[in-house]
Amino acid sequence: MKQFTGHLVLLVFVGVIVLFTNLGGSRLWDRDEPRNAGCALEMIQRGDWVVPVFNAELRTAKPVLLYWLIMSAYAVFGVNEFAARFWSAALGLGTVLATYAIGRRLFNPAAALWAALILCTSVMFDVAAHAATPDSVLIFFATLAVMTFVLGTFKPKAADSEDAAPELKIPHSYFPGLWPVAAVMYGLMGVAVLAKGPVGLVLPTAVIGMFLLIMRLPASTQAANVKQQTWLARLAKWCLAILRPFAPLNFLRTCWSMRPITALAVALAVALPWYVWVGLRTDGRWLHDFFMNENIGRATRPMEKHGGSLLYYPAAIMAGFFPWSLLLLPVVADCVRRLKRRESWSVGYVLMTCWVGVYVGLFSLAKTKLPSYVTPCYPALALLAGCFVYHWTRGTSLTSRWWPRWSFGVLTVVGLAFTIAVPLLAQRFLPGEEWLGAIGLIPLIGAIVCLVLAERRRPFASGVTFATTAVAFLTALFGFAAVRVDQHQESHVLLAAIDRQSQHPQVASYGCLEPSWVFYGGRPIRELTAESPSTFLARSHDAFVITTESNLKQFHSELPPDVHVIAAAPYFLKKKHKLVVLGHATDATRSADKATLPNVRR
Repeated sequence: MKQFTGHLVLLVFVGVIVLFTNLGGSRLWDRDEPRNAGCALEMIQRGDWVVPVFNAELRTAKPVLLYWLIMSAYAVFGVNEFAARFWSAALGLGTVLATYAIGRRLFNPAAALWAALILCTSVMFDVAAHAATPDSVLIFFATLAVMTFVLGTFKPKAADSEDAAPELKIPHSYFPGLWPVAAVMYGLMGVAVLAKGPVGLVLPTAVIGMFLLIMRLPASTQAANVKQQTWLARLAKWCLAILRPFAPLNFLRTCWSMRPITALAVALAVALPWYVWVGLRTDGRWLHDFFMNENIGRATRPMEKHGGSLLYYPAAIMAGFFPWSLLLLPVVADCVRRLKRRESWSVGYVLMTCWVGVYVGLFSLAKTKLPSYVTPCYPALALLAGCFVYHWTRGTSLTSRWWPRWSFGVLTVVGLAFTIAVPLLAQRFLPGEEWLGAIGLIPLIGAIVCLVLAERRRPFASGVTFATTAVAFLTALFGFAAVRVDQHQESHVLLAAIDRQSQHPQVASYGCLEPSWVFYGGRPIRELTAESPSTFLARSHDAFVITTESNLKQFHSELPPDVHVIAAAPYFLKKKHKLVVLGHATDATRSADKATLPNVRR
């Protein structure tokens, strides 16, 4: 009990540092954050908890759960960036703790602790936990569903048998025997459906189903000398081994053992009422756009130019699971060898492999690809990595002792590259922030210390140093560097100029529109497509148009005589573009225009 409490205290302490440091320090990042935060705000203003609306238009990109969570945070913390991101960070911490619980049941407390720390300090997981997006919500409830499955299937381990194989609660049954446990598991998946749609039910079910298909197979009685087989025979044998779990009888029996009626009944009872309600309120438009565009559309064609090959997600994981991705090659090698030996933790390895394989495999088949799509399998990656680090720090790893040293060497190169590259990029896009390159010294120095400790045969100290380096690097990256970068966003200059000019402005944009302008402006912004800016501006003296200097050249000769540039600001991270606001000039803005701003009449 003392060990369990100590682990929880450590995980909460590290989680709060990594996930909550300066959580509200930067403004919302375009484009998803202000859309989600703004949608929640507009729902509050309209007194509507059913229909998502942003910029006075129906928002069909995501279901309602995230908006409900943000609305509740607004009620407690006020309308601000911290409130918009609070639940993402809080549920991120919850996922870390759920990962620890899974690791304790399938492996042991030490491996579970490593896994939870690894998850908490991986880049893409922290991106999800720092952003007002539904990713962290989906990851939490999907992981909680798997945790419920694991806790309902396997017995707790005794203190003197922590390294033993996990023991089934019901002999020969790899699925929870109690109906309430299955109902809770599928209920959590139903909540995930409210977070991001059908994937919240389909993918966790597929993970558990794939695991059961493998574990329910009868042991193979065939024995053959692999060395005496031809390559064609070995290939045929491997193909049969892959297809064997999907044998019709095994597949049907496994599906039925998972209580499919309970799954549908419970998940639909949780999620369906809102889907029906929003469908009725919008005459079916929300349902049509969400399922046809956001689900079927993204699966069948690359949307918003987000495509990629079958290697997309392996590459995305190498970047998103950093810095722990540097250990993935030895992690895979160690896992394969332990599975071949059928060691005591093999059941856990199989479940984690299924977890990663289902997400990476299915999303690799989809046409639209984004790094965030596979983030729900990061808890499984962390558990595999945690087991490897546990064995390596104890000197029981089945891989070469040079693998971790190679990983530390790569981290040294990454830290050096970061230290050199960031000042060069900052000089171009973020003048004055060249010092951010100093953050690269954290992985650089940390990797060197890890190498020294590894050479002195102190693997545990080396592992702790690596974890400490990850905590410091990601805290600096998200807690401090992001805030400094945010200070170069100057769109508020444009919004303030509009507010000074009119008490009831009518704002439109031409050729550019960022959701943050809508959120921070506190009003809808119409995007001009069919109507010209000059026509819109001619309607009222309270009309304003936000555009870029390059777009302005296309129509400046058509503008009404009294329209001038009333404010200008750099376009964030777009060095070649400058934003301008067009409006009907007063005497004050005319003089300011002549003194400091480019006049459209010149």
